[in-house]
Amino acid sequence: MSPLSHHEILLLFISLAVLLGLARFLGEICRKLRQPVVVGEILAGVILGPTILGRFAPELQHHLFPIAEGGLAAVIEGISILAIVLFLLVAGMEVDLSVVWRQGTAALSVGAVGMIVPFGLGALVAATMPGLLGGAGETDSVVFVLFFATALSISALPVVAKILMDLGIYRSDLGMIMVAAAIFNDIVGWIIFAIILGMMGTVKVVAMPIWMVILLTLGFAILMLTVGRWAINRALPWLQAYASWPGGVLGFIAVGTFICAAFTEWIGVHAIFGAFLFGVALGDSKHLRAKTREALDQFISFLFVPLFFATIGLKVDFLANFHFVTVGVVCVVAFVGKVGGCWAGARLCKMPNKESLAIGCGLNARGAMEIILGLLALQAGVIGQELFVALVVMAILTSMLSGPLMEKVLKRQKPMTIAANLSSKQFVSALAAVGKRQVLDEMAAVLSGPAKMPAEEISQAVWLREQLIPTGLSHRVAVPHARIAGLAKPLIALGRSEHGIDFDARDGKPAQLLLMILTSKDDNGAQLQLLADLAHFINNEANVERVLNAAGFTEILAAFSETQGQGHG
Repeated sequence: MSPLSHHEILLLFISLAVLLGLARFLGEICRKLRQPVVVGEILAGVILGPTILGRFAPELQHHLFPIAEGGLAAVIEGISILAIVLFLLVAGMEVDLSVVWRQGTAALSVGAVGMIVPFGLGALVAATMPGLLGGAGETDSVVFVLFFATALSISALPVVAKILMDLGIYRSDLGMIMVAAAIFNDIVGWIIFAIILGMMGTVKVVAMPIWMVILLTLGFAILMLTVGRWAINRALPWLQAYASWPGGVLGFIAVGTFICAAFTEWIGVHAIFGAFLFGVALGDSKHLRAKTREALDQFISFLFVPLFFATIGLKVDFLANFHFVTVGVVCVVAFVGKVGGCWAGARLCKMPNKESLAIGCGLNARGAMEIILGLLALQAGVIGQELFVALVVMAILTSMLSGPLMEKVLKRQKPMTIAANLSSKQFVSALAAVGKRQVLDEMAAVLSGPAKMPAEEISQAVWLREQLIPTGLSHRVAVPHARIAGLAKPLIALGRSEHGIDFDARDGKPAQLLLMILTSKDDNGAQLQLLADLAHFINNEANVERVLNAAGFTEILAAFSETQGQGHG
């Protein structure tokens, strides 16, 4: 291929500027409207692609964004591939394997049944109605069925986490079960899809039988999640000690990502799978600094990711390929399969019906992952443009509706608030303890009488919950909590620490305002609403300062009472 001409280089930078600028602008609008940013980024491509600009100014659209031929098209496609590889690196870094094991059978039950049911339902529909779904006729029907079933089975971990944070229940028991189930979905789903990519036979670098592709895929996944995790964890301290920071670590991450991506591309599986596994192994290291993680996330999420999702709209005419029946079938099967499967998985663990339904609604969020799967299948000729459009619409709808549906399911007629459960008898103005375990003992002693149980049992229950995931929040607040069998009503102990106690908050600040919350084991909704109310309260740092500087309990109660009923965002 000849080098890019002066004119092509000029067009390249103009095209990237227009594409990235509109994608970021529309993404920020969606963020303000509390909708997934990916919706705005895809919409930017729809506007600049054949759907809108191509209809009214086809020559300008083709001039700016050629996708079929020429050096400019190849460069844009190369940038798109690099963007998706880096995006899967970041997505993998969000996976915390320890969360899955800590949540035990509940997470595995929700994750497994929540995949099996939509997978089976999707496979049945794809096998019996391939024409209606727009499957590519020349493609192996087994590959098409497996792809469609897998695409309907995976939840979008970033979207699920964002929904839980918006509702203020990310660190609740229900939230952790959902996060662990979504992680399980991600790992298993991507391994299955990697195998499907190998079955597509689209990569011609090496020729090997499908059984060898499957064996290498599984072997590489196991290797990266065991030896790879260990090696990266050992390498990071050495790099931080002897290489320039953060350049040395960032260079190591880039090299590792590209090597893993190259390997999975070589064996016949897409490069994104290698990047995803490297991200999982990297994110699991306790030596990966928060600033490094944030720098990578910000750079990739605000530069490369918008470009990738915007280029999707350049490749498909969404109006010409919008088929109402296909979209309807895909959406119904996706909703019924995922919500029903996750609900059934939660009920198997004897979770209350309302919380089980809320889990199903929350994990129904698809988002970016399904869109990526659909695009790869479209490029491989496994599906047609009609089904791809239907999958994009389904992913956007489920992402937009999951949060409101979950909130509606969990909502009570009379919301439970922190203020309504505070008591002057359970307030410690100046905590004496200086360590985490000691302060739990001190606050448990305050709740021992109202709870009618030994302080040691309360402290141990809260400590065990703290081991699952630290309860340090932003703005110097910690909320250690536990669910106690037979508790008649929620109990809250509130304490202030002059010097602060380390509860592993993400902002690194020690907790000076502590709330120990006990709720009944049979009433998960109470815990969710109290945590959501607290999340709303500390969203404004001035509220925390007011409580820390209050002269007595009455002023503290007034601070909490004045913020209740204002909504939780």
